[in-house]
Amino acid sequence: MKWLKILDVDDYLLLTFDGAFDQQVALEHELDPLFQALEEYAGEWMPDVVEGKHRRKYSRAALWKALEEKRGEKSTSVVLGRTKWPALYMRLHLYLPPLPPELRISINVQPLSFFTEVERCREFVDMVRTWASHHPVTHAQANSLAEVQLSGAPWFGRDMRTSIRDGFDKIYELSWLNVFGPKLVESVGRERMLSTPAHRVEALPNGSILLVTWPTASDFARDEARVAQARAHVHLRPDLDFDTLLRSLRERSAALAPVAPLFHPDVAPLLSRVVDRVSLAERQRKISELNLWQPPEPEEWLPSYSALPPDVENPERVRDYYGYLSERLVALLHSQVPSVFKQTPESLTDIDAHFWSQNFPEVFERQNIDEHAVPAVGAYLGEVLVRNLGGQWLPRNKLAEAQVLVGQRVWLPMVRAHRYLRSRQSLLDFSLTQLYRVAERHRG
Repeated sequence: MKWLKILDVDDYLLLTFDGAFDQQVALEHELDPLFQALEEYAGEWMPDVVEGKHRRKYSRAALWKALEEKRGEKSTSVVLGRTKWPALYMRLHLYLPPLPPELRISINVQPLSFFTEVERCREFVDMVRTWASHHPVTHAQANSLAEVQLSGAPWFGRDMRTSIRDGFDKIYELSWLNVFGPKLVESVGRERMLSTPAHRVEALPNGSILLVTWPTASDFARDEARVAQARAHVHLRPDLDFDTLLRSLRERSAALAPVAPLFHPDVAPLLSRVVDRVSLAERQRKISELNLWQPPEPEEWLPSYSALPPDVENPERVRDYYGYLSERLVALLHSQVPSVFKQTPESLTDIDAHFWSQNFPEVFERQNIDEHAVPAVGAYLGEVLVRNLGGQWLPRNKLAEAQVLVGQRVWLPMVRAHRYLRSRQSLLDFSLTQLYRVAERHRG
């Protein structure tokens, strides 16, 4: 039973819910209201798959089975998902005695545009309200993932140790949907919080307060929504300046405004992959940056009349050695980059994107890169030129001088690989993808 994965290429609604549960009550009885509310309000994003140690079709019985399967000495958890659009990842984690009884829920629903309808958003809020009424919260929030990233959560300018120690101990940020526990309510003042100018403000039976800034989650970056967010936040934090806060929120919205990709055609497939690996908060800025960037023209070639003649006793044996080196790259990458087996132009782009995402040149030891990775990458690039462009290896005693004849040019794949693996930026400046495309154009 295969479910849809949440992908980082599109924004989604993220809910985090930190609460408690009554450990004196049977777990099934205690969690029944939670799942009843989920079934009542989720609608089209209702989970249809439950996963503990095994994956099953959603049902209450499957939930209890999964929680029992995953039960350890101090905790248990269950993951829920969907097999059809929209995509869902929901995780319920319970901390059990002797630990303090905590209930943590995270929900990701993708795409964020699913929450453009007022009624659908209201139902989501009603579900969270039901949960927070039954399970006292310290803090709960729901917002766009991109907005969460731009807000600086969860550190909010603090060091990690301080953040873990203090948690959300004051209102650092105001999300689209918020539930403030009794301690936060007390720190702000109950009457002040209840008088917040917002779309929805409601006192819950256990002393918490629910606050929603705007009718729809997907419109958080609209200017009217930003004004409403700033007014509510300043009301709760009188120490903040409205104009300064609104300016900051508008800058966030501008950072998320879509930018059309206008990448250099030789490396457009690679740059699209690079952009997909950048956080949503930084993606549009990265597109703007890469629209202006131009890769250097490859210099790792000679006119065919300047080619160095083969200087080895057994050229065929040396060509086999190049093939062996190429296979070493296949052995290194085949799990993460399955297309490496195919030795195609597309596999070069897949390798470029993988090395960039892993920051390969700056993570691994330089000596190992120079001794092992550079020859393997250079040989693989050469094999792709031979296989796809009708190239011919011109073997040399010195590995760095190995050449591939394509049309009226000879290419130096080992030299390219050496430049390519200098740094993360050099993976783009000297990409395998670009060299192949230039060689392809000049093969005639």
